[in-house]
Amino acid sequence: MASIFTRIINGEIPSHKIAEDDRYYAFLDISPLAEGHTLVVPKVETDYIFELADGDLAGMTVFAKKVALAIGKAVPCRKVGVAVIGLEVAHAHIHLIPINDVSDINFARPKLSFTREELEKTAEKIRKNL
Repeated sequence: MASIFTRIINGEIPSHKIAEDDRYYAFLDISPLAEGHTLVVPKVETDYIFELADGDLAGMTVFAKKVALAIGKAVPCRKVGVAVIGLEVAHAHIHLIPINDVSDINFARPKLSFTREELEKTAEKIRKNL
């Protein structure tokens, strides 16, 4: 059975897409820690990020860098933090989270809730900075 991220990539589940190329897909997290919290995933369904081929992992990092720089321009923050946890969805992914303090990237914190319209407005701001 395809992971939820594969279903998002395939358009079976809607997402607020930020960027896409032939190997990677970036979209807003629907249970974010901050406005602009984005997930970057490989299109090849791999459970554990360190099981990706070296070139795919390197390419995913470069793709994530482009997205992170756009997030930093679109959402006020000191930096865009990076987290790789990989326990909640069996599909490798990178979290890009706008942060002002180290506690902003604590996944034990309550998640935020935004309307579809708010998410789309944020996605558009980020896409304009790509």
